[in-house]
Amino acid sequence: MSIKYSFCLATLFVAFFNLPTKAGEPPRYTIYRTETPITIDGKLDEPGWFAAPSVGDFQFAWYKSGKKEQTVAKLLWDDEYLYVAFLVQDAHISGTRTERDSTVWKDDCVEVFTAPNPDLPKAYFNLEMNVRGAILDSYHPSEKSQKIEGKWNPDGIRIKTSVSGTLNDDSDSDRYWILEAAIPFAGFSHVAKHTPPENGDVWHLNLNRLGGKTNQQFSQWSPGTSPEPQYHRPQDFGRVIFSTESRPRK
Repeated sequence: MSIKYSFCLATLFVAFFNLPTKAGEPPRYTIYRTETPITIDGKLDEPGWFAAPSVGDFQFAWYKSGKKEQTVAKLLWDDEYLYVAFLVQDAHISGTRTERDSTVWKDDCVEVFTAPNPDLPKAYFNLEMNVRGAILDSYHPSEKSQKIEGKWNPDGIRIKTSVSGTLNDDSDSDRYWILEAAIPFAGFSHVAKHTPPENGDVWHLNLNRLGGKTNQQFSQWSPGTSPEPQYHRPQDFGRVIFSTESRPRK
């Protein structure tokens, strides 16, 4: 990836933000439908990504020290997939784990947590993805939701990453890394009301960042309310609304 392209990508990717919510309310974000195919390659160069708004700045609810490195995230969808893209500012990028369901959160890592049925807000899924493209995925049923046998390991999740810098080398200063993923709606079918979603459907969802060896911090789209860092709190999730429109109206 060229320096010129990287600069343009970073600039355009942060150009659009959803409107802020009122104090005390969970953040809200509209997920627009992509008009053109999304190629999962870690580049984010499709028109859909440039048109989609950013969720806005990640929040540092448990900040203690160090530089607050920001994360930009966007979401799109079509009949098969929920698409998610992260552009992660990171001066020291690190990651060693490559196996599924390994301790990916100890590497530089981003996450999608979602409760896809607002009538079952405690039944949620977590998908944790590191800079190497390894994933840990789990399902947490509530008392009222359907349980499944064994681990939740849905088929068809696609992830690609790219790094602007040098992985696992703290002798220099890196710029950022990108993770792009396609998550099949079929994996949520035993909980979600509709798969794929219908226009206006609301899911509870959060986007998280953590991990790394140097300047480790915890940040989220919808900030946590627990005394110590804890992402497994569906009561802290934001709200996403699926739209069949392809971009915000002017």
